[in-house]
Order: sequence, then structure tokens, then C-alpha cells
Amino acid sequence: MIGRRQIPALAGLAMASPALSQGSVARTLRVIPQANLTSLDPVWTTAVVTRNHAFMIYDQLCAQDAAGNIQPQMGEGWVTEPDGLAWTFTLRPGLLFHDNVPVRAQDAVASIKRWARRDPFMQVLAPNIAEVEALDDRRFRFRLHKPVPLLVQALGQTQFPCFIMPERIAQTDAFQQIRDTVGSGPFRFIAGEWNPGQKAVWAKHDGYVPRNGAVDGLAGGRAPKIDRVEWTVISDSATAGNAMVQGEQDYWEYPLHDLVPMMRRSRDLVVEQRLLDGTYGVCRFNTLHPPFNNPAIRRAVAMAVDQRDYLTAVAGDDTAGWGVCEGVFTCGTPMANEVGSEILKTRSIDRARAALRAAGYNNEKVVLIAPGDYPQINALSLVTADLLTRMGMNVELISADWGTLIQRRASKEPVERGGWSVIHTTSSGQSLAMPVFHLFLRTNGPNAWFGWPEDAEIERLRAEWVDSADPAQSRRIAEALNRRAMEVMAYVPLGFYWQPSAWRRNVTGVFRSPVTAFWNIGKA
Repeated sequence: MIGRRQIPALAGLAMASPALSQGSVARTLRVIPQANLTSLDPVWTTAVVTRNHAFMIYDQLCAQDAAGNIQPQMGEGWVTEPDGLAWTFTLRPGLLFHDNVPVRAQDAVASIKRWARRDPFMQVLAPNIAEVEALDDRRFRFRLHKPVPLLVQALGQTQFPCFIMPERIAQTDAFQQIRDTVGSGPFRFIAGEWNPGQKAVWAKHDGYVPRNGAVDGLAGGRAPKIDRVEWTVISDSATAGNAMVQGEQDYWEYPLHDLVPMMRRSRDLVVEQRLLDGTYGVCRFNTLHPPFNNPAIRRAVAMAVDQRDYLTAVAGDDTAGWGVCEGVFTCGTPMANEVGSEILKTRSIDRARAALRAAGYNNEKVVLIAPGDYPQINALSLVTADLLTRMGMNVELISADWGTLIQRRASKEPVERGGWSVIHTTSSGQSLAMPVFHLFLRTNGPNAWFGWPEDAEIERLRAEWVDSADPAQSRRIAEALNRRAMEVMAYVPLGFYWQPSAWRRNVTGVFRSPVTAFWNIGKA
């Protein structure tokens, strides 16, 4: 079995300091991001690094507080008609895009329509929505065929947020990447300093008007308290750790778990669990092409999986840092269950080999892409590569950077024409708590997440869950969904681990959040 990656001891020597004056350093938050930023469009990709970028440059109509409740953000508020068939939203006054053009209801409507084409949550609600229309520059209205009580949960969700763009940009097809990064959020993207694989920079948006109130999760006042945020990609973890200890970087989003004890010994660093949720691992199959177009082969792989192997590869042997979760819903939440999950408790290579033979595996090549510059997901990928090899599959392991992986995973071609068979990713627990926004549970074929599984029964159950007003019935549907997901096996759940972050002690205003956000953060 693949073990944990060995990390060399940190050198005691400082790295070359960036060419910033003392004053510039005090006004700049220097960040080591989780991965390389290659796509700027949060509608086109679900990559978390792109979403983090988007939270800086865009704003939301409403947002989720730390307790999971949806609060107004760009919206002054909303009114629902007594029959539930219309919702009218009003924007706060004074909202400006980065080009100093006022934010209008027409921008919100165009942004909602583009986002809704890709968002799994809104795809479920869409049949009940008749129209979204601007009433004037500050008001827009949803007209509905039937009441949709989950509408604001969709608009304010964290997994696939509805970010507001200028109408001219939001009119871009949802399946085409945008390059224009004008938003109305607390920071502006500095395109001229963007060097994918090395550096990305944002500057304070002087025209931003924060909502009144304290930060509360992703809700409340998103006040920019630093002039400049600068991401530097440092793919070698030892080098990144050394940069933090020496004061050459201020914030490390996802430090390698192996380095956490050393960093905690530094009096100049804070190492804490900033993210509100555990990070859940995902092994995703491409269901379009052999061998994983055969659900029996996908299930055979699941029989070999022992989540503990994956979690210790990422987070070490201390069980306080991770947890087994052998169902599709976030453990500890109302929908969590293990109905039908017996297959994940098999944990046997021998039985998996037998099942693979019985399923008719014919030595088809399995292309597994591992992101060498993303240590946590790389560790998950290497465990699977080792497992498939021991099962007797014909595995080609390709090491790529994360940016290349998120571009290549969009390919529906077979492996001999640049396609893929298996990839890995992670998700916050909050994003897997309910069927409506559970990205990996969607099985609507071409419109599903990468891997494109198709199963009418899962789609039927998802729609039934949306219409259910009875908690007991919702729970029964969730159990049926878990059972069916284990039969379809579009992905294998790999359990969860706690991912700490690290920052210098002179960094102020760091707050607990479901994502890595940079508003409210300054430097003493």
C-alpha cells in the first residue's frame, strides 16, 4: 500500500525575500493557496481554488451564515407573495462594479440565468420557475409555477454560489469560460499580474460597500481590510513551510499534515481549523468509457476500498484528524445514513479481484490522473492507483498539475484520445449534506458533474426529496438515495479529514468559514 509522502526536514535558511518594500508588505496579505489558479470562471468549473478567487471579486445576493442560515447580502431583502408564487428581491443601494458602473437588477437576472444552467440545485428547482425578470434597476422577481420554499437556499448556497456579474459578461454561454473578471466584490483581480502556476494578485475595491454587521460565516460585512492579496504557488510543501516560518508568507491555506507539528512549535505562527466542515474525499469514475461504464466494475473497486488507508495517507494515524463515513451524505447531519453501504465495508482485495473477473474486465487501460502539486488529493490518488494495480487492472498513472487536471477532466474523449478513467477531488461536508446540492449525487448524464453518470432513479428520488415537506419522508428518501448510489457507484466516498490552515500571528481578523475567504483580514 502507498504510504504517506515523506517530507524532508525544513531548512534553517530563509528563502529569497520578495521585492516588496516594508510598507508594501504591511499592506499585502501573502498567501500560499491550496492549488494553482488556472480557470477564472466559477460557473464553468467547480474547482475550489476558482471559487475562492470568485468570493474575492464577486458578491452574492444572499449568503450562508456560520449556522447555515441564509441571510441577505447584496440584497436589501425579499418579499414572498401570500400564494408563494412570486418572490421579489431588492438590491442594496450604492453597489458598484469594479469599473464604477452601478449594479442593476438586470445584471442579477442575467447572472442567475447563466449560473442556473450549471448548478445542480437550480436544475432541480427549474421546472417550477416560470420566469426571472427585472422590474426596475433595483428590483427583480421570480415568477413560479408552484411554491419553491428552497429558492433562497439555492441562491445563497456555498457549494456552487450564485455570483453576480455585469449583464454583458453574464450573457456568455454557461459552457464557455469567461475571461473578463469585472465583479462587485471587495477585491479586484489584477489580470496583468496573473501568471498561472506562479502568482495571482487582487487589489482592494475602493468602491465596495460592505453590508452592515459583523462577519458571520459568509454573511455579514465583507470589509476589505488589506490593500492587496497576493497568491504565490509553492508546490513543494517543505519550501512552503519554510516560507511561513521565516515570515516570507503570511497565510498557508492547506498546510501538509506532516508539517503541522513543526509549525505549531513556532511562536510566530497560528495553526488552527478555520474551515467549519471536514474535507470529504471523492474517487470519481468516468462512466462514459470502458472499463468504468460497467457499474459492476465500479462496484468491484468499491469492495477493495478501506477509507482508513486514504485518510491516514492524507492526515496521519491520529484518528482525531479524520473519520470514516461510509455513506454519500455528510456524517452527523439529518440525511446521513449507511443503508445499502455494506459494499464499502467489504475492504477486501481478494473479493474485489473475484468481482472484477465476474464483471468481465478485459484488461482495458485505466488512466488515473494525480495532481502532483496538490498533496492531499495526490495522496488520495496514489492510494487508488496502488489499489487498482493490486486488483489486477491495467493502470496508467499520470502526474499533472492541478490546473491541467481540472481542464482535462472536462474531456469526454476515450483515454486513447486524451480522456481519463479516474480522478479524485474533495468537498466540504456542508456541500454533501442534502441531495439538492450534492454535486456527486447528480446522475443527469451530460449535465452531471465530470464522469457524467446517468440514472433515472436517483434523479427521481432527488426531485421527490425537494417536494417532501415531512422530515421523516425526507429521511426515507435519503436512505433510498444512499442505497441506489451504492448500486450505481458513480463515485466512491473516501471519508473525511480535518484540514487546518496556518497564518502569521500579525495577521488579524481571521474568522471561521465554510470556505477560505480573505475579507475582514488585515495585518497588525
